[in-house]
Amino acid sequence: MPLFGIHFKADEWQKRSCYMECDIIMSALFNGGAESAHHEKDFDLKLTFYDDTDLTLQNLALNCKFISNLMGSTEEKTNYLSDEGTPLKSSPVAKNVLHSFDCETGPVRSSPDVTRWWKTNNIRIRPLRSAYIVLVRAKINVLLPFGPLAILLHYLTGKHGWVFFFTLLGIAPLAERLGYATEQLAFYTGPTVGGLLNATFGNATEMIISIYALKSGMIRVVQQSLLGSILSNMLLVLGCAFFTGGIVHHKVQVFNKGSAVVNSGLLLMAVMGTTFPAVLHFTHTELHSGESALSLSRFSSCIMLIAYASYLFFQLKSQQDLYGPLDEVGEDEVEDDSEIYAWEAIGWLAILTVWVSILSGYLVDAIQGASESLNLPVAFISVILLPIVGNAAEHASAIMFAMKDKLDITLGVAIGSSTQISMFVIPFCVVVGWCMGEPMDLNFKLFETATLFITVLVVAFMLQEGTSNYFKGLMLILCYLIVAASFFVHIDPTNDND
Repeated sequence: MPLFGIHFKADEWQKRSCYMECDIIMSALFNGGAESAHHEKDFDLKLTFYDDTDLTLQNLALNCKFISNLMGSTEEKTNYLSDEGTPLKSSPVAKNVLHSFDCETGPVRSSPDVTRWWKTNNIRIRPLRSAYIVLVRAKINVLLPFGPLAILLHYLTGKHGWVFFFTLLGIAPLAERLGYATEQLAFYTGPTVGGLLNATFGNATEMIISIYALKSGMIRVVQQSLLGSILSNMLLVLGCAFFTGGIVHHKVQVFNKGSAVVNSGLLLMAVMGTTFPAVLHFTHTELHSGESALSLSRFSSCIMLIAYASYLFFQLKSQQDLYGPLDEVGEDEVEDDSEIYAWEAIGWLAILTVWVSILSGYLVDAIQGASESLNLPVAFISVILLPIVGNAAEHASAIMFAMKDKLDITLGVAIGSSTQISMFVIPFCVVVGWCMGEPMDLNFKLFETATLFITVLVVAFMLQEGTSNYFKGLMLILCYLIVAASFFVHIDPTNDND
C-alpha cells in the first residue's frame, strides 16, 4: 500500500538550488526504495513510497529538511497514507513539497526523458560540488600551488634546497585532504575498514617512493624513511591524537584493547624480524659473510607477509566482534555527517595519492641537496622530516577522529599504519629488491633497530589498559622529541661492517 507520493516538475529543478535534495530523492528511487510513474497532465515525475520502505523514509527525513518538515515524527507518518486514485496534486503532501520548491504545474515530459535528464545532470553537477569541497573549501589548500612550483623550480633552477622546501609545502594540503576523503569514506565502511583504508592510502606514498629509491640503489633512504614513518605514527601521530582528544573531552577516552594488543604483537614480531639480521651482522657470526643476513631477511619477509595477510583475514572476517568499536556508527549518522558520496571519496583518494606520490619523487631527489643547503644530516631528513610530511594524512585524520571521541578509528590510523609499514611495506620492499637484484634487507643497523625496539615497548605499555588521556599523549610526543634529537646527532655509518 502506498505510504505517500510526491510530484516534481523537472523543468523547475534546473532553476532551483536544490540539487542535494533532488540527489537524495532520486538516489532512493534508483536504489529500489520507490517507483516512478509519468503523470499525464500536471507533473513530470511521480515518486510513490511504499509502507515497507521505512528505512528509506527515515534516511530522507534525516537528510532533507523539507522532507523532515513534511513527514514529522515517525508516529505521524501514518497521517500521509493515500490511495493511488487520490489526485496527489490536491493533497497536502504534494502542496507542501511543491511550495518548498516554489514549483507550478507545467508541460509534461516523458518519464524516460526525466530519468535521462537526472542522470546527465547528476554526473555533471556532483563532481563539481565534490571538487569544491575537497580542493577549495579548506583553508590549507592555499598551499596547493607550491607543488607545481616545486616541479617548475626543479627543471628551471635545480636548486634542491628550494625544491625540497616547496615540495614539503605542496604535499601538506594534499595529505590533509587525504585524511578528509578517508574520513568521508569511513562513514560508509565503518571504523575498522575505514582505519585500514586510511593506513593504505596514507602509506601508498611510502611504497611508491621506496620502489623509486630501490631502482636508484638508495637502500638506506628506503630503510630510514620507512623506519621514520613507523616512529612518527607510533609516537608523534598517536601522541598528538591522545593529547588533543584528552584536552577537548576533558576525560579518559576508551578504545578497543583487543585490537591494540594484536597490533602490539605484530609490531613486536616486526622488531624480531629486524633485530636478528642486525645482531647477526653486527656480531660477525654469519655462516656466509655478507649473505646470511640477506637470506635471513628475505625468508623473514615472506613470513611477515603471510602473517600480515592472516592478520587482515583475522580482523575483517574471523574476529569482527574483537575489532568492533565500542560505539558503532549508525546508518543515521552516516547519512547525517557525510558530505560526499562513497564513490567520490574513493576517486579523490586515488587522485590525491597519485599527486602526492609524484611530488614525493621530487622530494626524494632533492634530499641530498637540501642536506647540504640546510646543513642537516641525511639521516635526520629521512627519519624525521620526511615522515612528518608523509604522515600528515594520518596525523590530521587521527586528530580529527580523536576530537570526535572515535579512538578506535584513531588507533586504526596510527597504530594500523605502523603495523602495515612494518609487516607489509618493509617486507614488500625486501621482496621487490630481491626481484630487482638489489640487496635490500632487514638489517637497519644497530642504532635504528634499538630505536624501533624501545619505541614499540613504550607504545605497547601505553596501550595495554585500553584507555588514553592527554598525559599519555604528552609522554609519546616527548619521546618522539628524544628520538628526533638522537637522529640529529647520529651519523649514518659509511662502512657496511659498522
